[in-house]
Amino acid sequence: MSAVIGVIADTHKLLRPEALAILHGVDTIVHAGDVGAPSVLTELAAIAPVHAIAGNIDRDPWANSLPETLDLTIEGIRIHVVHDLRTARPERIAHSDVVIAGHSHKPLVERRDETLVFNPGSAGPRRFKLPIAVGRLYLDAGAPRAEVIEIPVPAKR
Repeated sequence: MSAVIGVIADTHKLLRPEALAILHGVDTIVHAGDVGAPSVLTELAAIAPVHAIAGNIDRDPWANSLPETLDLTIEGIRIHVVHDLRTARPERIAHSDVVIAGHSHKPLVERRDETLVFNPGSAGPRRFKLPIAVGRLYLDAGAPRAEVIEIPVPAKR
């Protein structure tokens, strides 16, 4: 068995058509917070089932149903989702195969011992000179793998 998970974060109400195109064909989508508007989750759900958490900007009543963190098991892989990696409890990281985070707007793919830590970066408005990006998480034979896919967006002048 195998699965491809689309990973998106920090949309801040902006769901770019390029991000939707990258997510097309995934088995499920994880949104790591700072969704910004319920319409973002509705549009993502038209592509695949969505698992989402609240980020620090998700404070309006529509977001009350979003958890602060989420633990999933997909294809036998234990995934912990947290908005700000700095708030993740060390034991949650240690007992997960993959930790997905957002918040920093900085893409990150790194191994911490046996755990893959993955931040797809921000898919929403550009922050400073950081890239606009979406991620894919591959669960197949072997260890989970993550890919950051940058979206070319002209810089504002």
